[in-house]
Amino acid sequence: MGNARLQSIHVHPVKAFRGLAPGKADVEPWGLAGDRRWALIDDGGKVVSQRREPRVALAAAELLPGGGVRLSAPGMEPLEVPVPRPVGTVPVTIFRDKVEAVPAEDAAAHAWCSDYLGADVRLVHMDDPATRRPVDPEYALDGETVSFADGFPLLLTTTASLDALNSLIAQGDHADEGPLPMDRFRPNVVVSGTDAWAEDDWSRLAIGEVVFRVAKTCGRCVVTTTDQSTAARGREPLHTLGRHRRLGGKLVFGQNLVARSRGTIRVGDPVTILDR
Repeated sequence: MGNARLQSIHVHPVKAFRGLAPGKADVEPWGLAGDRRWALIDDGGKVVSQRREPRVALAAAELLPGGGVRLSAPGMEPLEVPVPRPVGTVPVTIFRDKVEAVPAEDAAAHAWCSDYLGADVRLVHMDDPATRRPVDPEYALDGETVSFADGFPLLLTTTASLDALNSLIAQGDHADEGPLPMDRFRPNVVVSGTDAWAEDDWSRLAIGEVVFRVAKTCGRCVVTTTDQSTAARGREPLHTLGRHRRLGGKLVFGQNLVARSRGTIRVGDPVTILDR
């Protein structure tokens, strides 16, 4: 474990859109700076993800100074969307959570997203992640919050576990679908230099000087079967996870993290396991 390093960082400015891979990122209590502060919602206020609309995977969002985003997608002209003024919020449903978010001010942003998906959607921004959405109280410490991520501020995966999973896929019924790239799992931080599945036993770790606690193992869904470059769906990795990585009724890969300190993480930082 002495050689464990941060191999890559991934920030997803708009939930479900393609991510960025910066060399460094600031860590805030609710996640990496700029990660999943924006989301699409349908006409009923429910967050739209790749579970329902796999074509969202082909759209991209670049962060602009101040927290705005530059949207791009196949067949669409790029569009810059600034952070809206906090003049009013709309109710948003993400899984079982009800939160408030601020709609983009420019109607062009909603039209752009709706035209791309062929459905009536709106683009919304979480203006105050410190107060809007608590982490699931079953796994949270007092005061912990999260942005529009599925449930926790950060997701960690390891290259050794992906290699082990791909080896299992190669021996299975859908070997032609492998090997799978890490982007299927949409992590925030990817760690190299560990044993396969070592992360199962971690409870507290440091990446560089930033300390994180492990909240829970990550249960996986149909998004992992979505090719992030084509939006086509297959059977893997859920078929293989179901045979080899089932925990408490969930198919698991990766660990959900909550930052216990602020700071900046950088690709190449040492990863130190503080508690198991």
